[in-house]
Amino acid sequence: MRETHEGNQALAWRPRPRSVAGFAYSSLFLDLLSFAVCTIGRFGASYCLMRNCVSYGPFVSSSAKKVVRGTVLAVFISGTTSFAAAQTAAPAVSPQAGTVARQSVAPVQNDPRRPEIQPNLAVDRDPIPSPDPETVAEAPGANTPNTPAKAGEIQKGQNGVYTLHENVDEVLLSCTVIDEKGHPVEGLTQADFRVWEDNSQQRVSSFRHQDQPVSIGLLIDNSGSMRDKRTAINNAALELMRESNRQDTAFVVNFNDHAYLDQGFTKDLVSLNRGLSHFDSRGTTALYDAVAASADELSKHATYPKQVLLIVSDGADNASHLTEQKAIQRVQDLGGPVVYSIGLLYDADQREYQRAHEALQTISDNTGGVSYFPRSLEEVNSIASDVARDIRNQYTIGYHSTNLSSHGGFRMVHVEAYGKKGTKFIVRTRRGYYAKPSTPNQNVQSTSAPKP
Repeated sequence: MRETHEGNQALAWRPRPRSVAGFAYSSLFLDLLSFAVCTIGRFGASYCLMRNCVSYGPFVSSSAKKVVRGTVLAVFISGTTSFAAAQTAAPAVSPQAGTVARQSVAPVQNDPRRPEIQPNLAVDRDPIPSPDPETVAEAPGANTPNTPAKAGEIQKGQNGVYTLHENVDEVLLSCTVIDEKGHPVEGLTQADFRVWEDNSQQRVSSFRHQDQPVSIGLLIDNSGSMRDKRTAINNAALELMRESNRQDTAFVVNFNDHAYLDQGFTKDLVSLNRGLSHFDSRGTTALYDAVAASADELSKHATYPKQVLLIVSDGADNASHLTEQKAIQRVQDLGGPVVYSIGLLYDADQREYQRAHEALQTISDNTGGVSYFPRSLEEVNSIASDVARDIRNQYTIGYHSTNLSSHGGFRMVHVEAYGKKGTKFIVRTRRGYYAKPSTPNQNVQSTSAPKP
């Protein structure tokens, strides 16, 4: 069970059937018995496994009958003895005990089947003494291990390890740009974008427009009302993955009143299909809890920094511990994936339709995604293709906020894009983020081996 920070939401691995101890031995026994029976049958005898008896053809002598009985009995006793010995010699071991036992066995030296253990590169094993003196008089104002380094500066530590310091306060935004007809706009440059944070214009410091791999979470409603819709939805989810970048990884969460992680991150469509097929539509809909728990899963285990959630549901939330606003805040606080949603509300009553429509649209709008509301199941496949296309055509822009991250709090973000003739396009991106309080000198440290 993986708990989120809220404490009430969790993704649970659904229990799967385990293989029975000794199954391999029993299968071997049956194979040997079948082989013996088939061989004997050539001479006019057959063995009935269901009735535990032996019948004979019309041309078998009385002495041959004794041979048949003796052979079948010997095979049966031999197989039973082997099976009992296997059960006695290999008792069940708890996972903890098994782990301890594995750890107590000394690794085989020079075993070509084992990966080579690399030495710690931070330790100086060079037999030739380092030209760096052991003690160096530091010039006034020079950086020492106790002096905070500036961004882009390399600092040497007491153990001879050099560290490159870089700022981490860059805000990255995934932006979808469309024209007034809803068509994606390509060919824009960094100079075509304008960014504001809390009504203060920011300078765009990084820009990228390419098909980047994405980490995707597939959240599929598994409540009772979805029973007749799951086959079409599962096919659409697989269609989304087929039309996505081949390097994309995805996990599957089936949710009703609880959220189940039925497939962890993978690129394999067979595994994803297996996770999607592991459903039993029943119960209520805890949508907000599933969104928060899945965002937490992405923040901890995503393969790539660019992240997406796809929600498919046919009704409003009626079982979550979190509110809609708390779920959105949780997504934004984690640096936030872009959330796409598909609402299968064509057969819902008016009250249910309004509640579910508003919830799905609010979640998607606040995270830079899109909400879709098809009029039938037949439209879901084309929507999945649209989502895949939208993800693959996004711009990624970054800026360093002029508002110090040490102040913390929520920051409103607004992005605009213009064409060559001053045409203003529509830009979809997240509406804001929560700045993480930090010290002014907080930075990323990438270490390297000591210099020779």
